[in-house]
Amino acid sequence: MANLLPAKTKYRKVHKGRNRGIAKGCNTIAFGEFAIQSLELGRVSASQLEATRVAITRNQKRKGKVWMRVFPHKSVTKKPAETRMGKGKGAVEYWCAPVKPGTILFEVSGVSASVAREGFKLADAKLPFRCRFVSREELEQY
Repeated sequence: MANLLPAKTKYRKVHKGRNRGIAKGCNTIAFGEFAIQSLELGRVSASQLEATRVAITRNQKRKGKVWMRVFPHKSVTKKPAETRMGKGKGAVEYWCAPVKPGTILFEVSGVSASVAREGFKLADAKLPFRCRFVSREELEQY
C-alpha cells in the first residue's frame, strides 16, 4: 500500500484551522467523464483515500483511468494515551486532506456510466462523509 504523504513540507506540524464554506476550487470535472463529489465537509485521511482508490480501480478491473483530485497535505498530531497535559504538541499521527462540500474527490474515464456508478458506490462507503455521483453533462447544466 502506497503511503500518501507530502515529500517535503516547510513545517512538520500545522494548526488545526477551520474548514468552513463550500468549495471554490476543485468543484468541476477537469479530467474524466464521471466523478464523485462530497456533500459534507470533513477530513479524509491518506489511508481512506488509498482504500477508496483501490476500490474504484478494482471495480473497473483496471480498465479506464482514475484521477485523485485531493491530496493529504495536512498533518494531524496526537499525544500518547494517558499523558498529562503540557509538554508540547504531540507527534504526527497521520496525514489528511480537508474537504469542503462540492469538492470533486475522484474522476474516472474510459468506462461506462453503470461501471463508474458502481465503483463510486463502493468508494462512498470508504469515505467519512456523504458523496454523490456526478457526470460531466450534469455539471455543465448548472
